[in-house]
Amino acid sequence: MNYLQGLNPSQQAAVKQTEGPVMIVAGAGSGKTRVITCRVAYLIEKGVDPFNILVLTFTNKAAKEMRERITKVVGSEAKNIWMGTFHSVFAKILRVEATKIGYPSNFTIYDTDDSKSLIRAILKEQQLDDKLYNANFVYNRISTAKNNLISPAEYQKNEHIQAEDFSTGRGKLGEIYQIYTQRCFKAGAMDFDDLLFKTNVLLREHADVLYKYQNKFKFLMVDEYQDTNFSQYLIVKRLAAINENICVVGDDAQSIYAFRGANIQNILNFEKDYPDLKVFKLEQNYRSTQNIVNVANSIIANNKNQLKKNVFSENETGDKIKVLRAFSDNEEGKVIAEAIVQERGNKGCPYHDFAILYRTNAQSRSMEEALRKLNVPYKIYGGLSFYQRKEIKDLIAYFRLTFNPNDEEAIKRVINYPRRGIGDTTLERIIIAADQHNLTIWDIICEAPKYLDSRSSGAVSIFATLIQSFQVMAKTHSAYDTALHIAQHSTLLKDLYADKSVEGLSRYENIQELLNGIKEFSEREDIEERGLDIFMQDVALLTNDDNDKNPNADTVSLMTIHSAKGLEFDNVFVVGLEENLFPSQMSLSSRTDLEEERRLFYVATTRAGKKLTLSYATSRYRWGTLTSCEPSRFLDEIDAQYLELDFKPQQKATGNPFFDNERSAWQEKETFSRPKPATVQKTTAMLPKAHVPSEGFSPSDTSKLQVGMEVEHERFGYGKVINMEGNKPDIKATIFFKDLGQKQLLLKFAKLRIVPS
Repeated sequence: MNYLQGLNPSQQAAVKQTEGPVMIVAGAGSGKTRVITCRVAYLIEKGVDPFNILVLTFTNKAAKEMRERITKVVGSEAKNIWMGTFHSVFAKILRVEATKIGYPSNFTIYDTDDSKSLIRAILKEQQLDDKLYNANFVYNRISTAKNNLISPAEYQKNEHIQAEDFSTGRGKLGEIYQIYTQRCFKAGAMDFDDLLFKTNVLLREHADVLYKYQNKFKFLMVDEYQDTNFSQYLIVKRLAAINENICVVGDDAQSIYAFRGANIQNILNFEKDYPDLKVFKLEQNYRSTQNIVNVANSIIANNKNQLKKNVFSENETGDKIKVLRAFSDNEEGKVIAEAIVQERGNKGCPYHDFAILYRTNAQSRSMEEALRKLNVPYKIYGGLSFYQRKEIKDLIAYFRLTFNPNDEEAIKRVINYPRRGIGDTTLERIIIAADQHNLTIWDIICEAPKYLDSRSSGAVSIFATLIQSFQVMAKTHSAYDTALHIAQHSTLLKDLYADKSVEGLSRYENIQELLNGIKEFSEREDIEERGLDIFMQDVALLTNDDNDKNPNADTVSLMTIHSAKGLEFDNVFVVGLEENLFPSQMSLSSRTDLEEERRLFYVATTRAGKKLTLSYATSRYRWGTLTSCEPSRFLDEIDAQYLELDFKPQQKATGNPFFDNERSAWQEKETFSRPKPATVQKTTAMLPKAHVPSEGFSPSDTSKLQVGMEVEHERFGYGKVINMEGNKPDIKATIFFKDLGQKQLLLKFAKLRIVPS
């Protein structure tokens, strides 16, 4: 058990407590993954059969990393652990038990696009206003209902829900939910939420199935328990009811997914479900410097609703946390980009050590523009994933039909792609015939001459024969051979190859990359089942966090804070720290929402290992209007002894200086005024005066610049050089500007005019 020797006392105690209910409260950077993997390895070494261990995670990436670590300790036995995301594990169980709830074992898993496409079709059929019944809104409403285990029948009987729907003029939502559920069932399809909803139905209505899995999973571990919703909570509670060997791991301070249905009360109230609970707190942060940890602690201390813990670091003290102020969002981007170039020049660190985190995706624009101007490579995360590209979804739709020909969304996607003479009118006739005769769309397609006119039925029959030929192929050939055959004989490859545009070439290459991935999958030796249907299930269950994030790409990472959870970088910039942006204006109406925003800020700061920088702008364009911005209240909550301002606070210049004299080293006594919701927009007259460059302003040759010289900057105004350091071409000058205080500039980018003495 050498692996235990590297654990601290708290970690060791958590690993060795294997019996009964356990909660491990794991602070940021506290070695949570290591504790989980060591605990599983410890169970196996104590004689627990790996087949009896269930480990639930929120990303495939986390599950893969854990399994690899466990394999290094216990060997090939790690393959037998039931480990994966909630959705992947319960999809696996549903494949086995699906017939008990009326589904085929080869059911299709609809992604978000499939679900919304079906909803749009239903809205059109029901002749409902798609602006009032927006597909995104309807989808989210149904998703919320399922995550709270509310069936269509219960939805329509619930007086509170019905009153809410009718008050907004959307009284048909319950009916849409009912039709949507019926259509999914008819198509042999489950959406992402169904994988949990139907598992609850299965365990609730089939006592034999519940008993089977209660006895199979004698030891349960749940990672990121603070992110579980009601549906996940209930599944875990049911499975653990007999043995109660349940261990949940998480950090209430990092609960930031309420908008997805996550319920922080699951972790806060865990002891109420298990009175004999043993709690272990992992409080040592191995990731961040002491200053970063202290800042994070001072932030989260303002939340009332939390599990108290004392997170600490024994790493180096580190730099103070720098606060940057910019006059506009564009200048904020420029300042951040220059800081990255400067830090990289000073310390030689690669670009992938840097991350820029923001509250909303829209904030990336100013950052991108500034990075491009300085030729800094970057990558935005949270964009279109590989498997969401049209050409990939088209080919996968053919794969889906091969194994589940009743898949309505897959049929609609490819019945006339590539073009084969089956237009929208013919497709509508097929759908109408299916409804009239209470058959599936595939039933009508297979017997097209019986239900369609001769002109339409010929092309439809050819399509049916094509899909049937794929089904025969799939029974006897490997995943790769089947996939290649489908790509070729559907003529999809030929159609893409014929497009010689840059975009067309890219789409063709993407298909080749998909086939390469299937080839690799079909040759894997670490899994038993390697069929094309299993590959598709893996693709359908990819989470956002599993999308292509190449850790070896030398690029600056740009992402929302929600996307950054679980990641870490040496240098982190958290931008846009302004009232009504962060915290969001939407969160200011209740303590619950505001505390979630504060947890989001806590998550942002704890992504940093060595250096953390915070920034805000005093003005920002919103909906085409330039508005004045006040610094975020979160800045005011940070203990000022850990901060370094990159400017001198202005005496009431904008009406919102945020450092109180009692807590800071600054000489002015200042208070922080909060904006009222009704007066968010202010006149630009309240903004600090911008410097007007002298007539004929032209940057000087700074190779002869010396300490003591007076200079002029086109935006910062007049200043005096007080220090110079570094070697050409990366010489830095520290300049004291009359209105802004001290700033450090990289001369090759600074554009300074030397003022004649």
